[in-house]
Amino acid sequence: MRQKKLWGGRFTKQTAASVESFTESISFDWRLYKYDIEGSITHAVMLAKCKLITEKEKDTIVKGLKGILSDILAEKFEFKKSLEDIHMNIESVLIDRIGEVGKKLHTARSRNDQIALDLRLWTRDQTQQTIKLLVMLQREFVKKAKNYLSFIMPGFTHLQHAQPVLVSHYLLAYIEMFERDKTRLQDCFIRLNKSPLGACALAGTTLQTDSMLTAKLLGFKGICENSMDAVSDRDFCVEYSFCLSTIAMHLSRFCEEWIIWCNDEFKFIEISDDYCTGSSIMPQKKNPDVLELIRGKCGRVFGHLVSLLTLLKGLPLTYNRDMQEDKIALFDATDTVQASLSILTELVTNTHFNKERMMLACEKGFIDATALAEYLVKKGLPFRKAHEIVGNIVRECIRVHCTLMDLKLEGFKAFSSIIEKDVYKVLGVENCIKNYKSYGSTAPGFVKKRIAYWEKKLSDNSVPKYAN
Repeated sequence: MRQKKLWGGRFTKQTAASVESFTESISFDWRLYKYDIEGSITHAVMLAKCKLITEKEKDTIVKGLKGILSDILAEKFEFKKSLEDIHMNIESVLIDRIGEVGKKLHTARSRNDQIALDLRLWTRDQTQQTIKLLVMLQREFVKKAKNYLSFIMPGFTHLQHAQPVLVSHYLLAYIEMFERDKTRLQDCFIRLNKSPLGACALAGTTLQTDSMLTAKLLGFKGICENSMDAVSDRDFCVEYSFCLSTIAMHLSRFCEEWIIWCNDEFKFIEISDDYCTGSSIMPQKKNPDVLELIRGKCGRVFGHLVSLLTLLKGLPLTYNRDMQEDKIALFDATDTVQASLSILTELVTNTHFNKERMMLACEKGFIDATALAEYLVKKGLPFRKAHEIVGNIVRECIRVHCTLMDLKLEGFKAFSSIIEKDVYKVLGVENCIKNYKSYGSTAPGFVKKRIAYWEKKLSDNSVPKYAN
């Protein structure tokens, strides 16, 4: 015989087994057990403070809840689909264990504000965990930037050779992206860090309760000011999912680049064998599957963001059962991004750059052409005129199969009489790097300063704790 529902008083028939199977959420919201118990303990403390239950009853409830938590951690707790969700599973077992007093726990509370609370607590913790993983990845990028400080590579636009840059400068670009990802999560944390507990189903309660007390005990900065909004708000889920999607996008861009760079046509990097896979038919293959999977999983994370937006777009106030689906999207997006951050940190640690191949690539594509144009500007030519002259010089170099550095002085003078021997001091990738004067970490001196800045900022004692 199936278990009687705690909400079944007005029903004359048991829920059909097919309906139980279709509507249950315990198969995925079991992950909220820690937060459901934490919220229930806090709620019991508040009920006792407000004289709605006795201190003895509170102690009995708290002890029972802690016992359930211990059983779950020891994998001795059976989650039952017939009890629908994490709330009913825990409450039903609590009543079985401590008797009638367990039925008092749900005083001045609804599953509507209960799930909103659980989800905020879970998202709050996961926000901080994602930030920690971003910091770990940033630290690896800083180490790489420091280790490869002297390495030069071609910078690209349109995937065409553009100008020479330091590998360190390239790596620092991603550190900046991940830093913005962290600050977005921090901003998200501020907005989600409010307690909905006390809103009940949608309109609060006639009982004398203290929502500020539960908010304080749970580490929230305050309460949701409108009870109808409190139980129906999932903006924080959307915002957090957007933050995850942006992280996934940045990771995918990076992975795309390194997938290209470990190709034999580039060979800018070499990934350690233990972070690659092979082919079932071609014995020579070494595939960057980790990078490809991270790139592929990005679309999955994007899909969860769209799912949440679509889920909420047509819902009238307040709670609707559609919102049960929010957790599937949020859980999987979080798992996917956190796993991607973790494995990518390992892969970056176990990858090295190929200095010779990158320098060889720098000899292609006339990547010192902009330096030549700026040389002419320093001689007094308008930039547009300098641009035209250098374009003509490049065309001539292509015709005679030489680089700008290889072109003789008379060859330059055929296009502009103001070009002198000092032109060779600006040509070549090393000279370009040496002559960079400004803008962030372009110049070697700025690179060193930025590496030192990030080393300090990302040290164990300097990483901000985005809590409360």
